[in-house]
Amino acid sequence: MGIFKRLRDMTMASINDLLDKAEDPVKMLNQFLRDMEEDILEAEAAVAKQIAIEKKFKQQVEELEELVARREEQALKALEQNNEDLARRALQDKKEQQAKLDDFKSQHTVAKTNADRLRSQLDEMKDEFGKMKNKKDTLVARAEAAKAQKHINQAMSGFGTDNAAKGFDRMTEKVLQMEAEAQASDELRSSSRSLDDELKQLDKSGGVEDEMAALRAKLAAKKSQA
Repeated sequence: MGIFKRLRDMTMASINDLLDKAEDPVKMLNQFLRDMEEDILEAEAAVAKQIAIEKKFKQQVEELEELVARREEQALKALEQNNEDLARRALQDKKEQQAKLDDFKSQHTVAKTNADRLRSQLDEMKDEFGKMKNKKDTLVARAEAAKAQKHINQAMSGFGTDNAAKGFDRMTEKVLQMEAEAQASDELRSSSRSLDDELKQLDKSGGVEDEMAALRAKLAAKKSQA
């Protein structure tokens, strides 16, 4: 298991553990994504170092390949000029450089393998990060919906309960009492009217009858003239 896979697994374990304890999932999810971004930045730095090592070995391999080829050409040229001693020394150096070349080729192969593996693991981390961002959007929406539902449930928990019904009953009784008191007050006022008030009322009724009698007399006179 590569270092980046272990790091990713540890990050996922931390996320699952902290989500169980989180009071605000939205804030926690944002923090997890920030932590993952930091992990990716560190991983990118590690991959960049490995790539630099791989390139350095590659450059050394190419330089040694050129030197080995040049020493062989130089040995051939020295031999053409009947300088066998110089040709031997050129071939000896070629042999030494070839040994170095073989060693650097081996190291370059290992470095390239490591760089390729780290690149692949870094790509996995970035892909996982993208999935987590998408998942975060879904979880945030679910969290907001759950909060809204919780608030509505809390608001409705006291809506239409026995307390409210009892309150309405008390107010109904109070209104009935107020109406009874008003009616009693009116009856009390009526019973306390004085004799003079009743006589005045009688006089008012008599006045109307007098006017009615006058109107009847006018009507009879009009008919007699017709």
